[in-house]
This record gives sequence, C-alpha cells and structure tokens, in this order.
Amino acid sequence: MHESIGRMSFDDLSAFIAVAETGSFRNAALRIGRDATILSRRVSHLESQLGVQLLSRTTRRVSLTEVGVIYSRRVRALLDELDSASREASNFAASAQGLLRISVPIAFGRLWVAPLLPSIMAAYPQMRFDARYIDRFVDVVAEGFDMAIRVGKLSDSTLRARKIASFKNILVASPNYLATHGTPETPADLEGHACLAFVRTYSSSEWILKKEKEKATVTPQGQLAADNSESLLIAAIHSAGIALLPDWLVSSAIRDGKLEVVMKEWQGADEGEVYAVMPPGQLTPTKTRVFVDEITTAIQNGWG
Repeated sequence: MHESIGRMSFDDLSAFIAVAETGSFRNAALRIGRDATILSRRVSHLESQLGVQLLSRTTRRVSLTEVGVIYSRRVRALLDELDSASREASNFAASAQGLLRISVPIAFGRLWVAPLLPSIMAAYPQMRFDARYIDRFVDVVAEGFDMAIRVGKLSDSTLRARKIASFKNILVASPNYLATHGTPETPADLEGHACLAFVRTYSSSEWILKKEKEKATVTPQGQLAADNSESLLIAAIHSAGIALLPDWLVSSAIRDGKLEVVMKEWQGADEGEVYAVMPPGQLTPTKTRVFVDEITTAIQNGWG
C-alpha cells in the first residue's frame, strides 16, 4: 500500500477479506453486519489505493483476480496476526503480570510496603516489582512509574489518584518518659516538657493542636529537632521526649507498649491522607489495581 494503515484502510482490508472468503458482497455483509453497498465502496477504495483490480465483478458472481488471490493470502495472514496480538494484549492487561514500577516515601514504604511485597509476590508470581523508596515527589509519567504513593495533601494534578487512607498526627511518649517527667494534660503543660520537633526548611516547627473546635499552638522545646520522622520515633521510644507523629508511623509501637498516646483529646490540626497516584488515562492495568487493592486492605486492617 502507498500509505500507512489507518482506520479506513483497516476497514477496507476487512471488507475485502470478507468478500473474498464468502464470494459475494451480500454474504460478506451478512458476516460482518454492514450494508453491501458500503462494502463495495470500501473494496473499490482499496483497489484505487493499490492501483490494481482485486475482484472480478459480474451480475452473477464475484471472484478474485490473480493478484487478488495473492493479496488476500497476505492480508488474511496479517489480520490473523493482528487478531492474535490483540487477544494477547487483552489477556496480558486482564491478568496481574509484568513489571510494576512504584515510588513510595521512605518511612511509609519501609513500614507498610516492604513487609507486604513478599506476600504479593507469592500470590502473583507473574508480577515483578521495581520499588523505589524516595521522599521527593517523582514525575510519574516522565520517570516511567506505574504508580506512586503520596502521603499528605494531594496537590492539583492531571494524574489519577485513589485515596488509600486518612491519618492523624498524635502526641506520643514512652511509658518511662511519662513515669519520670509526668503526663501533660493541656497544651500549656507541654511547655515544660522535652518536645521532639519535626522541621522542614520551608515551614515552622510549631505544633498546631486541636480539640474539637478549640485550637492551641505550641513551640516544641527539646534537645532534638529533625527533618526525618523515623528519627523522632526512635527518640520517643528511647524516652527522649514527646513527639507529634502520624498514627501510621507510631501504631505498631503503641500496640507493642513502647509508646503511649498523650493527651488523647488533642491532635494535630492538619490531618493527612495517603494516595496512590497513577498516570492519566481511563484504564488501570490489572497489575496496578491488584497492588493498590492489597496495600489498601493491609492499611485498613493494620491502621491505628
């Protein structure tokens, strides 16, 4: 052909093969559910593109010319291969298989993703994983990720997002610290305690706490400030002070008795969310959907 196969050309080819195999435009029309006059126009268009006559038409019958016989064999093989490729692609997309590239925050990934991967790999042996533990927001499309997990507020984006969970920031301390220094009951009491501050270069380390409609601001005073939440978790477990940390980070330490919730009625004013973000598009590959389902279920069963 003198031009690439587009939609019209593919329809032309399909029409030609239907006529070639059924022996008439009427029978071809019945096979593919199109009007016989439309099929006739498509075959004529194909012949015009090729510059050859593929069919010999009489009032009684339609037969292939010599070049039509040769061409029909090649086109039939082409359409069979295309049909096989389409079925293969559909089957691949419908099953959990292939490489899944994911980006996850370091602390969240270590606690909630890494422990889950072995069981997912066992359940879906045809899946392979490329997991990148990165605290920065990756460009999912440009960097070739199938999905990324983001913790916090989700900014406006062209990416598709699925909410996995919500979380709260809570005050925690070790039983030993509270036994030694006492348990604060109000935000004002925190001024006399060693408070472990989470800091970023672009924001204040102030704690904004809320109790229903009431709010209070506390400036942490202690020996340690850090931009890594896990370091504050370790310090709190080792009785270095009181920390304001997300419940997803401290839940296991609370269950194990290493930490206790302090001032349960007071929590961080800013609540957060966990999202799975994926490239734009209407269809989610099965491998991605399976992983998001698994991580969602694990978090909902293990949260808090």
